Amino acid sequence: MKVAVIGAGVIGITTAYELALDGHEVTVFERRSTAAEEASFANGSLIAPAWLASLANVGRTSNLFWPTTANPGGLRLTGLSGHAQWAWFWRWQRAARAPLQTERQAALFRLAAFSLERLTAISTEERLEYDRSQGLLVLWRSEREAALARSALPGLREQGAVMRELDATQARLIEPSLNPDTTLAGALELPTGMAANCRQFTLQLKSLAQLRGCHFQFGCEVARLDTTGHGVTLTLSAGNTAPQPFDAAVLCAGSAGAALLRPLGWQAPTQTVYGHSVSAAVREPLDAPLSAVIDARHQISISRLGQRVRVAGGTTLGGRPGRLSASEMRRLYRVLMDWFPGAARLGGPQGSVQEWRGAQVLVPDALPLLGESSVPRIWLNLAHGSGGWALACGCARALADQMLGRTSDIDLDPFSPARIKA
Repeated sequence: MKVAVIGAGVIGITTAYELALDGHEVTVFERRSTAAEEASFANGSLIAPAWLASLANVGRTSNLFWPTTANPGGLRLTGLSGHAQWAWFWRWQRAARAPLQTERQAALFRLAAFSLERLTAISTEERLEYDRSQGLLVLWRSEREAALARSALPGLREQGAVMRELDATQARLIEPSLNPDTTLAGALELPTGMAANCRQFTLQLKSLAQLRGCHFQFGCEVARLDTTGHGVTLTLSAGNTAPQPFDAAVLCAGSAGAALLRPLGWQAPTQTVYGHSVSAAVREPLDAPLSAVIDARHQISISRLGQRVRVAGGTTLGGRPGRLSASEMRRLYRVLMDWFPGAARLGGPQGSVQEWRGAQVLVPDALPLLGESSVPRIWLNLAHGSGGWALACGCARALADQMLGRTSDIDLDPFSPARIKA
């Protein structure tokens, strides 16, 4: 088929790559000047199925795998504007209390595990080189946090999660640079988890997709989709280019992708939230993390990516678009200082520290929209929330199989767009 992929973040690039592997003629449209310029630019870098599955239980703090003293699921409210945001928030809360929540969590774990397998296979087969480090520790600041987490461990182990509970001494042996003055009640080791540079991977895979015949149109924002009896036409927002015909289109552009569906009569209850990160050069390797840790209380990660340290989290609903949250940035710096006070070079020349805010899209049940929409020939790979990097390779392969009518290696029913009622 002749397929249009809208969006050139990690979701769009992995989708284009997998479709090209299957022999489709693929064109990728991206409003930015290059790939991985938005949500894939400086995200949290973590790939850990058990951690991601735990975040699916976003509405009841007592059931969180790693509880947080922030709002449920680590999502913080910062001045919700209008009825639409409040209505979505209450739907999000209700979804977390639904009887099928455990099944949703298990489905997300399976998808994330499949995605990790696919990422590993692509990296090996294509000999990709990008900054990454193996292993992940979840840090508990109190016995209460540890006790709450322990109640959820049996269910995750039943799903196949590999984990090991550690006391504070054992955790400090794995990450010897942890600040001895910060209280540590214990930790959970996820040996199959990892930190990896999403943007580096995405740019390399984009080059490989081009070698396999993918075409890229950068600086091209899609203004409208129209369906015909034989396919889909794309109209760009600027220029005199005539509408471009395709057999199918795959929307991988987050909130922009969801907006393209509204004129066609399909309005998914999506909501844009914002994640924050700080990236800085390693000041002293002996003071920096060897891999990655998560502060369970604050739902903030600290990762080693080559010669840089990345601190990420601070996910907010509400606030002013396009502006960093000063309070969330302070929280990121504070958590970094708590655990690795000498890790990063935070002073020096302007530009040595990168502060970032990226948009992430969610639907109320916190699962991605993956599959054909209610509009024929328009497919979705959207609404991954903070898990886009961790889910990208698996979602792309599963969607490519589905578009060929081939049985996927994973059950996609929990992620079907048909489950959503606007």
